[in-house]
Formats: sequence, structure tokens, C-alpha cells
Amino acid sequence: MIRRFWLAGAVLAAIVGIVTSLVFLQPSAADGQPMLLPTDATPLVAVTGSGERAFSIEIADDDAERAAGLMFREQMGDDHGMLFVFEQTRPVGFWMKNTPMPLDLIFIGQDGKVKAVRRGEPFSEALIAPDDPVRFVLELKAGMAEKAGIQEGDLFRHPVIGAVQPGN
Repeated sequence: MIRRFWLAGAVLAAIVGIVTSLVFLQPSAADGQPMLLPTDATPLVAVTGSGERAFSIEIADDDAERAAGLMFREQMGDDHGMLFVFEQTRPVGFWMKNTPMPLDLIFIGQDGKVKAVRRGEPFSEALIAPDDPVRFVLELKAGMAEKAGIQEGDLFRHPVIGAVQPGN
């Protein structure tokens, strides 16, 4: 008798768990839907030879968010991007397998300086990587880096970048 109640309880708990996860599950890259992160309250500022340019950003700072990135996103504002934040400076590589928008990928060191600017082609599995390890990567609509005058050596300012201690 106790065994039957235990089994019924286990089945009920499993059903409740499945229903709860279906009700509260948000669309994600796993189900072919774009991930939409909240826009950070503080703009990311690019300091270039032609002046400053501010971008509103979503911040991807954990493994799941970085893995999903801008996959399945079909549009984005010219002044909007996604900043990928890594726990430490390291070699990184991106691809665009499930990304329908062409992108500029701006690779940024822990000091906020641009290490490289690369172009990402929609649905490509080609590796996009800088020559040097980086701490941050900013993804913008293709052509926005050039339009904003962003080049290697330029500086980005944001509290997330400023919080990084030298050597970390």
C-alpha cells in the first residue's frame, strides 16, 4: 500500500514538474526562438577618432546566454547590440549557424580597447575569431562598426568593462 502511494506521489510530482516547466519556460534558442535579454540601463559608449557613439545593449554574461546570443534574431536597431562578457580574458570563437542577420563582431580586451573587428555572415559555420584573447565581444548589425568609425585600438566604456580588474 505504501509503495502504491509512493509511486502515485512520484508520478504526480513528475507531472507537476513538467507542467510547471512548460508554463514558465521562456522561448530560447533551443526551441528556435530568439533570446531577448533586458536592455541594460547604461549605454555602452564607443570612443573613436571621430567622436563618441552610444549603443543600447543586452548583456550575455553566462554560458547559456552566450551560447544563444543573437541566434534566430531577424532584426535589431542600428544603435543596439549584444555584449558578451566572459569571466576572464581568453581566446574566443563565434559562428553564425542559426543567425539570419549579418553582424559586425567587435572583439574587446579587458581594458576596453578594440582588438579586432570582424564580419559575420548569416547561417555560416565559419569560425570568427580575433588573433588575441579578449574579455568582451560586441555584436552589432553589419556595417555599424564602420558607420560609427570603430577601429582597432578604439575604447569602449561601460560599468561592466570598468569593473574588470587588470590581470583578471
